[in-house]
Amino acid sequence: MVDQVKLIGVSGSSYSRRVEWALRVKGVKYEFIEEDLQNKSSLLLESNPVLKKIPVLIHNGKPICESIVIVEYIDETFEGPSILPKDPYDRAIARFWAKFLDGMCLDAVRKALWSKREEQEKNIQEEAYEMLKIVDNELKDKKFFSGDKIGFVDVAANYIPFWVEIVEEATGNVLITSEKFPNLCAWIDEYLKCSEVQENLPDRDMMLSFFKAKALAK
Repeated sequence: MVDQVKLIGVSGSSYSRRVEWALRVKGVKYEFIEEDLQNKSSLLLESNPVLKKIPVLIHNGKPICESIVIVEYIDETFEGPSILPKDPYDRAIARFWAKFLDGMCLDAVRKALWSKREEQEKNIQEEAYEMLKIVDNELKDKKFFSGDKIGFVDVAANYIPFWVEIVEEATGNVLITSEKFPNLCAWIDEYLKCSEVQENLPDRDMMLSFFKAKALAK
């Protein structure tokens, strides 16, 4: 039986891109279903009735939700290169960093990028710097989070190379510089060089226009 794989997502979403990257690494053929978040489809609402969010992977009619959960599912279900480390301890460490990057770090970075300068509280910036410094320290003497090969944690952090620089340009709030975060900036360069990532890069001009409009509306 041939697996039927569908992905409900948004082309400009870093969450959708995580799942597409995992599917490409595993060599899984899939159908991408573009979702209109302003007018959510019945398929999305039926597939993810609790959160009503993208992405949703539908594998042989069964939906799986939440991008990090989906990436783990893909790794466990399909043949191909491993995304998570094989060793149980290393897997636990990878999950820890993915949770940190997708939780506390992302929240702090988002707040700092979208805070208005005249209203910006010093502690908002400091919190983001603190989170990013932790990430920068973790990347010291590393090409990627797990060593020489892009993996689970790198994909959890994909919003940094994909969106941060674009939002910085749109809002005027600059967070990441090579002076402050040299290891993180080196990682960004390496991440964007990867062939699997280059095949899956978002349209920068389209996203810049989107974020500029969002910044003006705030």
